[in-house]
Amino acid sequence: MAARVLLQRRSLAPLATLAVGGLVMAPSTIYAESPKDLKKRSIYDDVDIPSANPATSPPLKAQPQPVEPAEEEQRPHGPTPTDRLAVQIGNARLFLYKYAVAAEDRVNATMDSVFDLEQSFTSTLASLAPPRESGEKLMPGAIYVLVAAMAGSIVARNRNIVLRASVPLALGVGAGWAVLPVTMRNVSDLAWRYEQKVPAVANTHIQIREGWEKGIRFVKVHKDLGVRYVDEKVTDARETVESWVKQGK
Repeated sequence: MAARVLLQRRSLAPLATLAVGGLVMAPSTIYAESPKDLKKRSIYDDVDIPSANPATSPPLKAQPQPVEPAEEEQRPHGPTPTDRLAVQIGNARLFLYKYAVAAEDRVNATMDSVFDLEQSFTSTLASLAPPRESGEKLMPGAIYVLVAAMAGSIVARNRNIVLRASVPLALGVGAGWAVLPVTMRNVSDLAWRYEQKVPAVANTHIQIREGWEKGIRFVKVHKDLGVRYVDEKVTDARETVESWVKQGK
């Protein structure tokens, strides 16, 4: 390092002597810095020092931008696993919602049918009761009907099964028509409405009713004939007796 400094000093001594000599021999005006020398190069070749006067400096050329490759056309991609999972969850929710709504509708329909049945039952029982203006009371009349049916069962206890089933029913129905006519009329109308739902039962009821009515009319006619016949015989006997009395006088 010391040798290098000595060599630099020895090389600068002649240069300094020549410079002083030139100044003495040619006394001209020396500018500190020439305009032509404003632009100096650095010791590095690849580095340029910009000019001091920006007005006279040549315009900087725009560096060509590197041409970027054209974007590839976006290809349609399939649904992601997250999208497929969202679709499956949505389908499951719709499935559960549909069955929940169906179950709720079925429960509501069942409850509506139960309420309708209860309302129909209560309204039916209320329609069987006699109105207040009729003056008919259920409590004593029902007891009379029950006593009549029990009496029929006692009377027919030693008979066959047909009589044991029909006699109490006949006596109970007869007592009901005698004691509770309005209630029995309501019961018969209700039974007729239910019978109309089954045409076979309704037709059988009509036939049985017509047979009973024909039998009752036949009995009434024969009763009238018998009463008339008895009256005629009684009248003839009375006339005969009167004629005998007259002849005896």
